[in-house]
Amino acid sequence: MRTHNSLISKLVQSDRGGSVLLALLGIAMVLVPLLNLAVPESSALHLSTYTMTLLGKYLAFALLALALDLVWGYCGILSLGHGAFFALGGYAMGMYLMRQIGERGVYGNAELPDFMVFLNWQELPWYWFGFDQFWFAMLMVVVVPGLLAFAFGWLAFRSRVTGVYLSIMTQALTFALMLAFFRNEMGFGGNNGLTDFKDILGFDLQADTTRAGLFVASALALALGYLLSRFVVNSKFGRVIVALRDAESRARFIGYKVEMYKVGLFVFSAMLAGIAGALYVPQVGIINPGEFSPLNSIELVIWVAVGGRGTLYGAVLGALLVNYAKTYFTGAFPEIWLFALGALFVLVTILLPRGVIGVLRRKQAETAT
Repeated sequence: MRTHNSLISKLVQSDRGGSVLLALLGIAMVLVPLLNLAVPESSALHLSTYTMTLLGKYLAFALLALALDLVWGYCGILSLGHGAFFALGGYAMGMYLMRQIGERGVYGNAELPDFMVFLNWQELPWYWFGFDQFWFAMLMVVVVPGLLAFAFGWLAFRSRVTGVYLSIMTQALTFALMLAFFRNEMGFGGNNGLTDFKDILGFDLQADTTRAGLFVASALALALGYLLSRFVVNSKFGRVIVALRDAESRARFIGYKVEMYKVGLFVFSAMLAGIAGALYVPQVGIINPGEFSPLNSIELVIWVAVGGRGTLYGAVLGALLVNYAKTYFTGAFPEIWLFALGALFVLVTILLPRGVIGVLRRKQAETAT
């Protein structure tokens, strides 16, 4: 236990940006629920449940951006399909939440979700078994994205597919899954997806206390995800990964099994994305095939690019900044948001190739000299 604590201390001390991130998350875990639950609505300091839920959603997106930064920023794998792993984790959580509805559904069927009754399904599909248990659903949140990432990565990396070809393949993967999940025959709710959730672990999902708990869970998952990612990056495994990014041919010539390192990182990243999806679903109240959209994965790349790839905490910052801007502009100027997003990506690529964190580091270096 003492060794574990000292290891975390070393990681935090050697990473100033990460230390700031973890400190802010710690403050948020205490302050946000307190302002919502303990401060009366009449007070100017009260934080609405809507805002708290929105912040929780942002944190889930930040964990997803962290997952992408691992493979893109440190290994040079530009994945345009990480939205697929996020959506699969979300569907695993959604299936658990659907099983918890029971007889409270519109059709009052204790075994079948409403959409299955509507479509005249006679029995629960085999792949829905076990999702009435929270532990099994949480296991599937990481296992299903992990297995898909392993299968895809093993085939792609063994074939030495890299660069733009790999990016196109990852985008094709998420597009194929989106088309599949749109089909009613798949048994995942088709176009409407999974929704009308009632409770989680026996707690009412509409209650403020439950919403506060989900926010804390999101912040805690992001903090732990960051520490695990930083540990991976600082380890010998992480140093080899960076070497693969900078000189893959040389690393292969030396004798490193390049494919195994890439697959390992890709699987770990997919699992983090699945956890992000599982945290996202109970807070927004729905999961549908639209989450597989390739556009979502492209937007995810923009989050990481804006914050600064190859830093981890930069990806978190980018996710928070872009999603806040999206919330504001889609309300104030809904017609131009997509154009603004595209312009943002172009400007960042040209003017801020290292993102916001790169600019801050450059200014800090100039001040020091």
